[in-house]
Amino acid sequence: MTMKLDQLRSFEMVARVGHFTRAAEELYLAQPSLSRQIAALEAHLGTELFHRRPSGVTLTNAGELLLPIARRMLGDAQAAHDQIQELAGLRRGRVRLGAPPTLCVSLVADVLAAFRSAYPGVELHITEGGSRFLVEALNESTLDLALVVTRGTDPSVPGTELVPLLSEELVVISAAKSGSPEEFTLEELARVPQVAFNRSYELRVATDAAFSAAGLEPLIAVEGGEMDAVLRFVERGLGVAVVPAMVVIDRPGLQSARLVRPSLTRTVNLARRNDVGPSAAAAAMQQFIFDTVDRLAAPGTELSRLVTAAPELTDIKTPTTAAGWLQRARRHR
Repeated sequence: MTMKLDQLRSFEMVARVGHFTRAAEELYLAQPSLSRQIAALEAHLGTELFHRRPSGVTLTNAGELLLPIARRMLGDAQAAHDQIQELAGLRRGRVRLGAPPTLCVSLVADVLAAFRSAYPGVELHITEGGSRFLVEALNESTLDLALVVTRGTDPSVPGTELVPLLSEELVVISAAKSGSPEEFTLEELARVPQVAFNRSYELRVATDAAFSAAGLEPLIAVEGGEMDAVLRFVERGLGVAVVPAMVVIDRPGLQSARLVRPSLTRTVNLARRNDVGPSAAAAAMQQFIFDTVDRLAAPGTELSRLVTAAPELTDIKTPTTAAGWLQRARRHR
């Protein structure tokens, strides 16, 4: 007997929701059928995968070990299905893209608008989260692609390739027509009331580290906001905030100033699996990401002073025709 995808799918859902009844409902299965699948999987492996309690279930050590493997196997099976279905073209398919909130309100929004216009039949699934979480999801095959942020030395993640896309300055935003200067030094910024992001944000970690390294204590007016809330609070004049430059595009209620002495930058990367080839839809999404970066960073644009495309981006672009995307997908099988 071998493990079956239906068994792994049931196992993954029970692990996710922590309850057999709810898992059966999510999978549109009768609970006895789901219980038999789990029992058969445990018999095949020779060990229990769940601690069963009246209030629900938790994973055993064996279950914890199996879960990321099961998710990867299910993701690879779905990728194989998607590639076969896409042989006729990109009339249908699915792309699961992950990105931090700071990119979802800027670069990702532009990419998805262009992609959706070109391929309305392709399903788009977006996951917001920190870069570490997104890379883990990518390696578990719950994402096809991810946009992640790095500073300094790029981390080495087995099975994952990081493709640098652009370098972006962090800027200081304030309410439009507030009379803020065109530049802030870090010392000047520390004396101005700030709207601070939640401490879970990588952006907050980076700015806190910069203040600490300079021996400065920032003046916090509002603490712990999420992205949309921070932007709205700044628009209403509650304080200034430090955000990536792309966030300010098409926001007439905000104005930005450069942060100098020191300037703070971040690198935006495309993260993708290097041990599994992309589906045709994911390969197409990569191309739209590359093209959008080129457009945003082009000389003479609003962001050209603050956003610089990675020099090697031209060398790694994927083909620009549907036939090219399909050929690439076939080569990676």
